[in-house]
Order: sequence, then structure tokens, then C-alpha cells
Amino acid sequence: MGGSTGPGAYPGDAEATDDFMLAGVPDAYQRLWTPYRMAYVKGGQGQVTGTDDCPFCIGPTRSDEESLIVHRGETAFVVLNLFPYNPGHLLVCPYRHVPDYTDITTEETAEIAALTQKAMRVLRAQSRAAGFNLGMNQGTAGGAGIAAHLHQHVVPRWNGDGNFFPIIARTKAISATLADVRQDIADAWAAC
Repeated sequence: MGGSTGPGAYPGDAEATDDFMLAGVPDAYQRLWTPYRMAYVKGGQGQVTGTDDCPFCIGPTRSDEESLIVHRGETAFVVLNLFPYNPGHLLVCPYRHVPDYTDITTEETAEIAALTQKAMRVLRAQSRAAGFNLGMNQGTAGGAGIAAHLHQHVVPRWNGDGNFFPIIARTKAISATLADVRQDIADAWAAC
């Protein structure tokens, strides 16, 4: 076999590289395979068409553990994001299937705000989050992955979490299972 033997070559490159030097030849990048995201990628913007296929409508009908729900309120609930930007990335959702912030009631608005504040307190206590990104992406043009059901993101941040990996490789390493993170946050929620 041919292969890369020059400066910057990784140990084992020569054994893994063919003489054709085609796609698949080792390069300077490491790979973090995240095949679980393919369900989200393949689903695309049209994946939610109504309450029957909306994860924010189906989730509350299941157990907290199965649906990753951290807390259930009167008009809204808090759920761990299935595709988190950081560990502990939460979504605050109204139970009603509404797409736009202007569609929610005064009561829903107040509870979503209160749950967002509590989520921040819980994440500070549970994971020592140093900051947060809060936001709602409205509509597909606004970047909403699930535009049909309003949800507020609560993304915990830490100094240095914006390192080269997510910036250059557009990849986040999540160091715990979603089930473990959900349980830790649910326990902390009850204690706060």
C-alpha cells in the first residue's frame, strides 16, 4: 500500500491509505460520529405537520423519562433537548400546539417566563452554568427546527465552551447520556 508518510501524518496512515489517494484518505481532522442526528436531518422542516406527529404534543402523553421531561407546569412544560447544543439544553414549551409567540395566552406567557427563570436557577445550581443563551426561533425562515410548536431554548454556557470543536467542526461533544442529564436536572428542579 502507498500512504502518507510525510510531516503531519498520523501513525498508521500508511496502512490505512490506498495508492489511489481518493476520498477517505486520512487527513488532519478527527471525526465524532453522531448517527442519532440523522433522524433529525432526514426529517427536515416538514417533519411536523400536526399534533399527531409533534414531539412537543406527544411527549407529555408519555412518562417523563421516556419523553425527557424535566418539569410539568399548568400550561407549559420543560423538556431536555434531544439534539442539545450543550449538556442541559432545555426547551420550555406550551402544552397547546401553537407556532408563534403571539399565539400564546397571558397565562402561558407568564408560565413560560417563570419556567425559563427557574431553569436558569436550576442549571446554575446543578451544573454551575456561567451564562445562558435564551431564545425562540420563529418560523422556518427564523431557524425553527420544529416551527409548528412554539418552544423557548435555554442553553447553559460555560467559559471556554465555544472552543474550536463547535466553531470549526460544527460538532459538540456531549459527555453524558440524555437520560442521566434529564434525571440530574429533574432532581435539581425538585430541590430548587
